[in-house]
Amino acid sequence: MSHDVVKEYSGTIEPGDHPYLQGPWAPLHQEVNADDLILLEGEVPTDIDGVYLRNTQNPLHQSMDRYHPFDGDGMIHLAAFREGKVQYRNRFVQTKGLQAEIESGGRLWAGLMEDPALSKRPGWGAHGALKDASSTDVVVHAGKALSTYFQCGEGYRMDPLTLDQQGVPDWSPEHGISAHTKVDEETGELLFFNYSKTPPYMHYGVVDRSDRLVHYTPVPLPGPRLPHDMAFTKNYAILNDFPLHWDPELLKRDKHVVRFFKDQPSRFAVIPRRGGAEDVQWFEAAPTFVLHWLNAYEDGDEIVLDGYFQEDPMPTNYEGAKPGYERMMSYLDQHKMGTKLHRWRFNLKTGETREERLDDRVLEFGMINQKYAGKPYRYAYSAVQVPGWFIFNGYVKHDLETGESWQLTLPEGLYASEAPFAPRVGATSEDDGYLVTFVINEKTGKSEVWLIDAKDFDKGAVCKLQLPHQLASGTHSCWANGADFRDGGILARAAMG
Repeated sequence: MSHDVVKEYSGTIEPGDHPYLQGPWAPLHQEVNADDLILLEGEVPTDIDGVYLRNTQNPLHQSMDRYHPFDGDGMIHLAAFREGKVQYRNRFVQTKGLQAEIESGGRLWAGLMEDPALSKRPGWGAHGALKDASSTDVVVHAGKALSTYFQCGEGYRMDPLTLDQQGVPDWSPEHGISAHTKVDEETGELLFFNYSKTPPYMHYGVVDRSDRLVHYTPVPLPGPRLPHDMAFTKNYAILNDFPLHWDPELLKRDKHVVRFFKDQPSRFAVIPRRGGAEDVQWFEAAPTFVLHWLNAYEDGDEIVLDGYFQEDPMPTNYEGAKPGYERMMSYLDQHKMGTKLHRWRFNLKTGETREERLDDRVLEFGMINQKYAGKPYRYAYSAVQVPGWFIFNGYVKHDLETGESWQLTLPEGLYASEAPFAPRVGATSEDDGYLVTFVINEKTGKSEVWLIDAKDFDKGAVCKLQLPHQLASGTHSCWANGADFRDGGILARAAMG
């Protein structure tokens, strides 16, 4: 396999035993183009057309004190499929923070577990002192990729086929854009939210298919909160106010300590997609925290919302962790938090909430066929986490109609990525397509890209291709259909204005 090294970055990461700076989390500082990947197994199908994008954390410079993996600089990896061929690219997201630290030759901002006073320059986000690393999420909207940061940043645009940098959207609001913007494939709209430490503490917005901000409204909360995800249906957006948030008394002293207030209910805001604060209908439910939603849809008078309920949002310290990292290791372990697939039903007429558990296994980072986002759907694909570590080693497919499920487990030493659903060209059913994932292979020191048959889950990977280097593990990914980039597609029309 030949590949072109576009750039090698000189970092200042020091050798050590940090659990999230080695192995599958070892940072990558090399950008490459590769157009002739080695086929390791199977055959690349000709009925897949589109791009798979994944955001990963790759710190360039040594932390000031204690590194958290969410401090790492964003890097987008791309695998483009068309006519049986696959192209790979990877690029750092050239945020203002990264560019400033490259220029200075060292770290300028304190991280998530560090004293904000260590920051040498004003920061970004709801925290107020962090670097906007744009390292959490990525979607494709209006013909462009958009990477975002989990505690709200400006958002950064890239070309989804070349990863050329395209800057910050001109509609990016004062309080930024949280990770987990939502793209409605039917309307071409992007829905987003943000949050901050100043009233009203949260906003919700809509960007149309031509990349114009067409709606932006406050969603008042009782105080600073830490929402991480949102959902939508055909007519509504669903936001949340969970009882896991910064301790308000400590926050008065500028100490950002997260507490779970188990006597407070979870609250859900159901707002018309173009509604205002006066239109919000609030629902209460059992106290928990939810990192990620699967989907939501309308069912008569009810909103149905599926996501991953945490049984213990503030778990005990991780025993055996490196001193000083006991809390970090605990909060990165879904097994300690007990993340279970769960369903909420909100009755818009009566105000009643009903809940039910859909699976007792520890699961998270779910994906669906995005054609069914906001609509009744049948199939879900959840990631399985390695106990004790923020890495994945398999997937579970659910048939939510029959209750059946199938599990796929990777061999020892192989670790997967969040895997979006890529519909087969000419698909005839909801699960007619592939899961696309990057796989870290510690046996070879390289990464691979796999296509997994989503319809026949027991078949496993239909093809595996080798990448030129090992990716660092990371968080979120997306799939964008090739037809949307070309003549007549939603993204193509938007890109042309």
